[in-house]
Amino acid sequence: MDKAIKFLKHANWSARLGLAVIVINVVCALFAPWVAPYGETEIVGDVWEPVMWSAEAVPHDPPVILGTDQLGRDLFSRLMYGARNTIAVALVTTALSFGVGALLGFLAATMKGWVDTLLSRVTDILMAFPTLIFALVVLSVMGTSTTVLIVVIALIDATRVYRISRAVAMDIEVMEYVESARLRGEGLWWVMKDEILPNALSPLVAEFGLRFCFVFLFISALSFLGLGLQPPTADWGSMVRENAAAISFGILTPLIPAGAIALLTVGLNLVVDWFLHKASGIKDLP
Repeated sequence: MDKAIKFLKHANWSARLGLAVIVINVVCALFAPWVAPYGETEIVGDVWEPVMWSAEAVPHDPPVILGTDQLGRDLFSRLMYGARNTIAVALVTTALSFGVGALLGFLAATMKGWVDTLLSRVTDILMAFPTLIFALVVLSVMGTSTTVLIVVIALIDATRVYRISRAVAMDIEVMEYVESARLRGEGLWWVMKDEILPNALSPLVAEFGLRFCFVFLFISALSFLGLGLQPPTADWGSMVRENAAAISFGILTPLIPAGAIALLTVGLNLVVDWFLHKASGIKDLP
């Protein structure tokens, strides 16, 4: 609690705005069954009913705040459940990619030699494939279950995490306190856990926020193409695709989940930018 108050006291207005956006999305994700007036797949009215404040709005109890989607489901409820599904999958995927990428990056920097060469060449091969094409091919062959989706995206993203964690660990690994630990007889795991990790934490935390943004957008893009989270599971990317035909009739329904994706991405970037600025040690001008 004290850290949160300290953050709000020293953060600039853009970071506070970004944090507010993140908190709102997290609350919606955690409490979706209680916030949403209807069920995730419950059909409550006609197709593409207008928003509640429109003159053509159809009365409902509880009200259909943002209208209905292409099947007559409450769009606001779908947004709440979509926040839960999309954010949860993106968070698990980012955590898995960071766990694998950072561990391998630290190993490569600490052990050097053939271990570093092997891991770096495998990473180069994986990064040589265009990210979207690689994911589309693998998901088309292995299926589009949530588990496969998480593993495939985590594998792709772990290559980027490996690169930055290896580069950061290379700089730390030559420091005198690391050499002292080795001379004391400390093992490889101890050096990585107690010497390299604490000193690499700031850039890795900032990179975690950026990678989460990329993963979040990537999952939404795959869902838009039909290879992400599958119906009837609510997902912001698939909601844009399912309601895309409404644009032809002048109905703005698909822009609502698209706006939710953009808003969360901007909010995350505002907080990450502020964190990078503070971690760099650059002082703000008076």
